[in-house]
Amino acid sequence: MKYSEVDYYKIDELLNNEEKMTRDLVRDCLEKEFRPLIREAFHNERPLDMHRLAPMLGDLGVLGPFIPREYGAAGSGYVTFGLICQEVERIDSALRSFIAVGSGLVMFPIWKYGSEEQRRKWLPQLARGAKIGCFGLTEPNIGSDIASLETVARQEGDKWVINGAKQWISDATIADVAVVWAKTPEMGIKGFVVERGTPGFEQKAIEKKGSMRAGDVGELYFNDCALPLDSIMPESSGLKSPASCLNIARYGISWGALGAAMDCYNVALNYAKERKQFGAPIASYQLAQQKLVNMLIEITKGQLLCYRLGRLMDEGDARPQQISMAKKNNVGVARMCARTAREMMGANGVSLEYSPIRHMANIESVYTYQGTDDMHTLIIGRDITGIAAFRH
Repeated sequence: MKYSEVDYYKIDELLNNEEKMTRDLVRDCLEKEFRPLIREAFHNERPLDMHRLAPMLGDLGVLGPFIPREYGAAGSGYVTFGLICQEVERIDSALRSFIAVGSGLVMFPIWKYGSEEQRRKWLPQLARGAKIGCFGLTEPNIGSDIASLETVARQEGDKWVINGAKQWISDATIADVAVVWAKTPEMGIKGFVVERGTPGFEQKAIEKKGSMRAGDVGELYFNDCALPLDSIMPESSGLKSPASCLNIARYGISWGALGAAMDCYNVALNYAKERKQFGAPIASYQLAQQKLVNMLIEITKGQLLCYRLGRLMDEGDARPQQISMAKKNNVGVARMCARTAREMMGANGVSLEYSPIRHMANIESVYTYQGTDDMHTLIIGRDITGIAAFRH
């Protein structure tokens, strides 16, 4: 299917030339190199070979694009990053997760909270796709309540010793480096840079997933994992540090979810024009047109939300609550569009020959991770009422 632009309010005219050029370059590469691989990877739950594909993404400049050029990245703006996420998730959510995790949850904290030595060592390699990273925050017993982390890091002489476990970690088994968050007795929550192969550090895959089947998801285990003292990210401090990383990734999700929604809309629109029932294309019937219009309206509102948020991000004026609103709204839009597209296609809608059923499965993960829909509701609710309702 040839891609057709979904831009009912001419938002494209608000983008600068660099933003449009990057988006189009990414789109062309993804259609040629990545889309052909996704269907089989999802069907067989055989994650994409990102060690082979990541350097290709690095050449495009899409890994950590907002990181300054002095560290080997593109030095682009956040609107550009959003457009990249949009185009990537139009192909598959697991692929966008690789981009958003590597950029917002690995490169961003090393840049923001790491030492200069950590920045010089890791950021250029991550930007090129020569190394892959993961983000260790979620635990078997801890999801939204990150203040209750059970993973502990203690300083013992000239080393840090970490014990604990992390679960549902994107790119866990393929990562060359992990940004890990742990409680310390003296300094509270701190971030650590943990290299693959460190004694006491184990990486395991989670299999038999019904969602994100084209991507690597797994667990990290720390059993008296001894790290040098300089593995700590010196500027990390408390809950605000991992939360700021999540804000960058959630911002990417808000754009990415629209990419999935746009793909579902395009597939449904083309199908409705071609599929005939009772002697006419189903697009000629009022109920089908209503469904297409509802999808288009919600996508357009989501695009306007993302565009304004992106400009606020570039100005350094975006608030976490605004990011929560975009993530909550746009993932909900993608969920609705995937369901509606599948519905319009009848029995064909459950075939993996078409993308909506795959997007539908993937979006269920996106709906939950990096802040559930309910958590983002409460974040916004606290902001507008001044009352926290996270616990009784």
